[in-house]
Amino acid sequence: CVGGQGQHLAGHRALLLPSRIVLASQSPYRRELLGRLLSGFEVLAPRVDEARQAGEPPRDLALRLARLKAAAVGALAPGRLVIGSDQVAALGDETLGKPGTPDRAVEQLLKCAGRHVEFHTAVCVTGPADEPELTHVDTTRVEFRALTRDEAERYVAADQPLDCAGSFKAECRGVLLLTRIDSRDPTAIQGLPLIWLGHALQSRGVA
Repeated sequence: CVGGQGQHLAGHRALLLPSRIVLASQSPYRRELLGRLLSGFEVLAPRVDEARQAGEPPRDLALRLARLKAAAVGALAPGRLVIGSDQVAALGDETLGKPGTPDRAVEQLLKCAGRHVEFHTAVCVTGPADEPELTHVDTTRVEFRALTRDEAERYVAADQPLDCAGSFKAECRGVLLLTRIDSRDPTAIQGLPLIWLGHALQSRGVA
């Protein structure tokens, strides 16, 4: 089912061209992923406050931000179908941001070593026009193996995961840092769960 309230995908609708779709994200990873399904969509950067609220669970944070991003861009592109998405990596109750520097990436990896991290990837589809909102959260559980500092430093130098929460790229050499990945959708950890999104777009009549 689709939606936080368990709403089901709608039936067949009028044909909607990809050019009427907007991705509310600056992420090159999400742009590449959506490009596997569609061509000709537009990309607009959402301007929202991404700060975590006091006591907010990581999963709830991801969903709230996905909805905020879809709403913000929807206001700029009325009548269009908008896709908002956000991903939150959680080590227990602690959220892991993008490291930004090699040193921070190494420290983040060493903190995760021998532990599991949950990646909550949320998607919100709004529009076109007054169609009801569709939402989904995919949770991927990643288990890291024990790591030495030298291994972490060599990995960061190789993959440069400085813009990745959790400091690794599962689609690259990052798999060498792990013991397992448990997920319903292998594209979710990259930033956009295409299995769910593909069905959601079909339900909106996307060509």
